[in-house]
Amino acid sequence: MPPRATAIAEQTPAEIARALEDFLAENTRAVLLEDGRALFDMRESRYSVSQEHGRCTLHLWSEDRNMVRRVCGVAARKDTLKLQTLRFGQSKPQMLELVAQPDRRTPTARDTTRRRYAATLERVLLRAYPDWKADDFRIAMDLEQSFGPAYARGVLQRGQQAWAVVGVNADESQATVDGVLTVGLLWLNLCREQAGGRRLFVGLHIIVPRGTASTTLARMAWLREDAAQWKLSELDQRTEELTERDAADTGNLITKLMHAPNAATAAERFAAPLHQAMAMVPAVDHARVEQRLRSSTELALLLHGLEFARIRQGASANSFAQTTEISFGAGVQETPLDAGSEPMIREFVERLFARRRPGGAQKDPLYRMQPEAWLESELRANIGPLTDGQGSLACFDTDYVYAQVPAFQASDRGMLDLLTVTNDGRLAVLELKAHEDMHFALQGLDYWLRVRWHHTQTIDASTGLGTFQKHGYFPGLRLSAEPPRLYLVAPSLRIHPATETVLRYLKPQVEWTVLGLNEKWRDGVKVVTRKRSPGK
Repeated sequence: MPPRATAIAEQTPAEIARALEDFLAENTRAVLLEDGRALFDMRESRYSVSQEHGRCTLHLWSEDRNMVRRVCGVAARKDTLKLQTLRFGQSKPQMLELVAQPDRRTPTARDTTRRRYAATLERVLLRAYPDWKADDFRIAMDLEQSFGPAYARGVLQRGQQAWAVVGVNADESQATVDGVLTVGLLWLNLCREQAGGRRLFVGLHIIVPRGTASTTLARMAWLREDAAQWKLSELDQRTEELTERDAADTGNLITKLMHAPNAATAAERFAAPLHQAMAMVPAVDHARVEQRLRSSTELALLLHGLEFARIRQGASANSFAQTTEISFGAGVQETPLDAGSEPMIREFVERLFARRRPGGAQKDPLYRMQPEAWLESELRANIGPLTDGQGSLACFDTDYVYAQVPAFQASDRGMLDLLTVTNDGRLAVLELKAHEDMHFALQGLDYWLRVRWHHTQTIDASTGLGTFQKHGYFPGLRLSAEPPRLYLVAPSLRIHPATETVLRYLKPQVEWTVLGLNEKWRDGVKVVTRKRSPGK
């Protein structure tokens, strides 16, 4: 049955708009439901919230649909915001739901799927390895060891030899599948600690759904051969066919390298629309605006890493005349600037600049949202605090600090990366994280191996230039041909304990440094802890 349009306490349009904006700012993966059916996935959609003529209007659009509703009231529940709405021209209200997570399976359904998978996995492995015995595979949550129920964990044993085994089922998200190697390394480590000499754990066997192994394969290629044997298989749950993948077959890296836009030329081209956009920003806050060229035809304006406006230039569809569009919005909210929207945009910008500032309210979503982007903006402006005085990370100039180069395709990593250069000409990959994440180390490895591939595999012997410099990055510098260094940067109290365990399994060719920052880094970045890979 559809949800009933229950009574909601009377609210002003401003209160409703604030609740909508705060929920969507806090829950970037939210889904809008009508009668339990998903209408909009906010990861792939855009929205605007307006207050005109004493009403709050919500406009949502994506590639395949468009919707406008008047929102009469909102009610917050756990991970849900209920919206009492009216279609234009109708008087009977309807209830919509914004839910924080796209996975709408009930906890019981998820648990049933995972238990069935654990039983299937055990049966498949015993058939594939008839000379081995299997412990009962478990999916129970173990917070102390950082094990979640999405991963089935078990052991294959023959005599005193044993393999640690971790599998993940096909109903889990791709991000969950890609996290299996971190869990596997922790499971192998725990199995060895608890073996007590009764078993010799020779290696780790990872099982992922068919067609999902590429990221895990690329990561496994950089695990130490002297630490364990590594095996990766894909399981077709429909046919129960288990196919082992060749660890040497890492395939093509899913990455792209765009040409660096010409900043000087762009500054002249964007001068007039930039002046118009900046007129929406309070004059006292102009110095807080960061300009970022997204391409040769798009300029973004950011506040502490949060993009709040974008200027786009292009050719008219009916002539060769140039067109310019200015839009404002935080997150996926985007509204074109015109005479009708100017008052609403001005009010939005004033509210954003008042709330997103150092020393802001910790519970304010606009202050908390996109913390990695805020940290990135601090380091782009001044990377000096990361230098230890011994030249381990001395940037030549802030002009040589680039974000998301190369870029991931179809990425949902929730993290931001920086690429810079040390004073000895070595490229430096910086993986940034503001909150605790057990996959920190391997996500940093993802970016490192792509930078390494672009740089070391594509150097022109005649010119000494690699792909980065051919694409306009690091102009005038002589880069070292050695592989990049990896820096994991996060507040020291937010570095997950799994990070150290995972780093111990990486090959020595991956030179890493973990930089722990002060908790109040928004007020000024300071390095409070520093740890390097052995022998570095």
